[in-house]
Amino acid sequence: MSNGLRALRGAVRFVAPICRPALRQHLVFTPVSRRSYASVSAADEQFGQPVHETHPHLLKPGELTPGITALEYAQRRSKLASKLSNNGIAILAAADVKYRSGAVFYDYHQESNFFYLTGKSNSQDDHTFHLFVRPKNPKEEQWDGSRSGTQAALDVFNADESGDIKDIDKHLTNLISSASSIYTDALPSSSTSPFSRIVHTKPSPSSSNLSTILDRASVKPLKSLMNDLRNIKSDAEIDTMRIAGKASGRAFTEAMRCNSWTKEKDLAAFLEYKFKRNGCDTSAYVPVVAGGKNASQIHYVRNDDVLLEQDLVLADAGGEYGNYITDITRSWPISGTFTPPQKDLYNAILATQRTCISLCRASSANSLDKLHEIAENTLKDSLKGLGFDMSGNVRGTPFYPSPPLLFPVWKKTRGND
Repeated sequence: MSNGLRALRGAVRFVAPICRPALRQHLVFTPVSRRSYASVSAADEQFGQPVHETHPHLLKPGELTPGITALEYAQRRSKLASKLSNNGIAILAAADVKYRSGAVFYDYHQESNFFYLTGKSNSQDDHTFHLFVRPKNPKEEQWDGSRSGTQAALDVFNADESGDIKDIDKHLTNLISSASSIYTDALPSSSTSPFSRIVHTKPSPSSSNLSTILDRASVKPLKSLMNDLRNIKSDAEIDTMRIAGKASGRAFTEAMRCNSWTKEKDLAAFLEYKFKRNGCDTSAYVPVVAGGKNASQIHYVRNDDVLLEQDLVLADAGGEYGNYITDITRSWPISGTFTPPQKDLYNAILATQRTCISLCRASSANSLDKLHEIAENTLKDSLKGLGFDMSGNVRGTPFYPSPPLLFPVWKKTRGND
């Protein structure tokens, strides 16, 4: 790095099964010292997430996650390090495991910035990557699933140093005490992150000392630096996003071709199945499948009503691939044929969408707020042209130009529709 020594440090824990890091990552950038590489054969081991040697049907050689190589993860960490002040530290907390009831957990989803930065590094740089994880434990893994362990932190994720997550407070005390600045979004005592719990609630002399050091340190927000890094997508990211988009789009097309949907839950289940069947890892979020007037609720996720032949159905869903998601909303007639009023409203939405998409280019110099304004005004004009009374505050609530607002129950100022 041209501007001298940088430091990027954090705390990590990987929890099995597949890809469930549940505490934090430790990234430390110091002058490079060459280390020897262990000879663990990945094909003969079990890890907390897929690697090419164990899951060649999911990952190509060199990839740490679908479509993204270990080298790209290393480059991301280096870019973040270059944005920190000299001898600065960045601490990132991974997402925790969330429980539905007792020991029954929800599907794990990693914190986005943590995921964006972690992974094996094939490059050498003037920083060191520390990764603290839960060690291998055959008895616990028999119950919870495989863990990557401390050796895999070195051999698979290519960390320069690794250790037991239980000792992270002692290591952080030494590392943070010499830092000029600390960049983190996980520090407030009100935070529920595992890192915050280590700092504020772990009853040990070392954690108490860590809390004191942090209270005296210069702490700066990390989010803005991460946003800058993630704003512009790499070619590999764009390719990964296209895969997610194509798989999700095909699922919607297949759903629209079927004219026999009678229940919202059946359509929701079909979409979620097709996302995975077409190559996605999972659904990107809880889907909205709303028939008739249910579509007027923007985040209707009950998906438990019947679908009537004369109604439109709105589906807001998408697949996730390699932690990149799609977000698609489409409306279509249950019967397969629009009634004249439904067609009028659908075309109004479609024309607005096409107008906004045509303006989504750098040369148009439009902000997201400007595009929102254009969408709102275009919809207003279209609805007025259809005979809606758009004078005054007819809506009574903020206007969100989104496909869910297809007004499946409507009033017109002319005609009998």
